[in-house]
Amino acid sequence: MAVAMVTAATATATLLQLGSQPLLAPSRTNFFTGGQSVSISNARRCASFRKHPQCLTVHAKAGIERIEDSEIAVAERSVSVILLAGGKGTRMGANMPKQYLPLLGQPIALYSFYTFANMAEVSEIVVVCDPSYRDIFEEAGKDISIPLKFALPGKERQDSVRSGLQEIGKSTKLACVHDSARPLVLTKDIQQVIRDAAVHGAAVLGVPVKATIKEAGKDLFVTKTLDRRLLWEMQTPQVIEPGLLAKGFELVEREGLEVTDDVSIVEYLKHPVFITQGSYTNLKVTTPDDLLVAERILHQTAPKEVVKAVSS
Repeated sequence: MAVAMVTAATATATLLQLGSQPLLAPSRTNFFTGGQSVSISNARRCASFRKHPQCLTVHAKAGIERIEDSEIAVAERSVSVILLAGGKGTRMGANMPKQYLPLLGQPIALYSFYTFANMAEVSEIVVVCDPSYRDIFEEAGKDISIPLKFALPGKERQDSVRSGLQEIGKSTKLACVHDSARPLVLTKDIQQVIRDAAVHGAAVLGVPVKATIKEAGKDLFVTKTLDRRLLWEMQTPQVIEPGLLAKGFELVEREGLEVTDDVSIVEYLKHPVFITQGSYTNLKVTTPDDLLVAERILHQTAPKEVVKAVSS
């Protein structure tokens, strides 16, 4: 195992070569900063840091503590969660927004709320919701040890995200945006997408598309069959550096652009977005059938992946 000492005062330390001799083998490498932490920045130019360790460049920056086996560990309390819970959920056909419907006796939105609240990386949770539903989270907040904040939802999703972004702490390193209608997101998937965002600046959970996807014209005749090997279904969390997200919002507002997910905002900046492969069980509950599927998954996974035992 190769170990390199990097001082925080070092602006840039390229660890691939020292003269003509390799400094570090790419197979297993640890980086320490003597109490201060470093992050990977030049790796963002690669398709994947884990696949291309040869282009590793280390920049001194707080927030990343350790790299081992081509992985990085994000510092504790360095991630702010923006939990989107302001949707109307009209497709569910219920008398309340879908994220507040009971799932095995607990509001859907509280599943991911508790998952994030129990993660060491998370410093705070900003819930974007209608004020009439705040009491659900305020009551749940009595059981967590991190700050709970609120923001008002906007007309469009991007407006709600921006509202939440304005409430996060100034010292946070990453903004983690999650749709509260996805109650079954796994801790291990969240941790991985956070690590990937720390490397690349922006990362999103996704899964490979299973079905055959065809493109059709307005007349409903097929124009082409898309190569599904290149297609991914996007999920949340979507994790982005706050400064990068703020710049994206400035561009979106200036150009009058509309986006359907959070990383699309970053894509407009021509900044690369890394896809972290997630789990198919991280479904979005939008219909009564989705609710039944979620119940079945919970019966199979609780209490291992469910922080709060609610089926008793």
